[in-house]
Amino acid sequence: MCPGVDALLEQARAGLRRLTPHETVEAVRRGALLVDTRPEAQRRKQGELPGAIVIERNVLEWRLDPASAWRIPEAVGYDRQVVVVCAEGYSSSLAAAGLQALGLRQATDMIGGVQGWRESGLPMSDRPADVRY
Repeated sequence: MCPGVDALLEQARAGLRRLTPHETVEAVRRGALLVDTRPEAQRRKQGELPGAIVIERNVLEWRLDPASAWRIPEAVGYDRQVVVVCAEGYSSSLAAAGLQALGLRQATDMIGGVQGWRESGLPMSDRPADVRY
């Protein structure tokens, strides 16, 4: 019997030190990579995160693995902190746990996702998204 998605989410989060939106801002100031995994429709509705690189979930591991031929230039090492963000902070936890399993030891996610960011009073960006395919 499968434990279900709630158990999977709990297991994923047990290995993460999740960040609040304000802690995320500080982490980015210190050099963390902010990665937005929301699909275009959600970003259009909710807005764009300032300083985020958009990498859709289906290619996330290939773009962030420093050993991958398909990595982005910012994927410089397994010790770089990566903060994954989604709409509400659920799928980002699963994605961050997957990145940790890949060897990105400092991968984590942001509590509350973009919804939590907005509720914290942090600004959204009026610039086009930095989308990486």
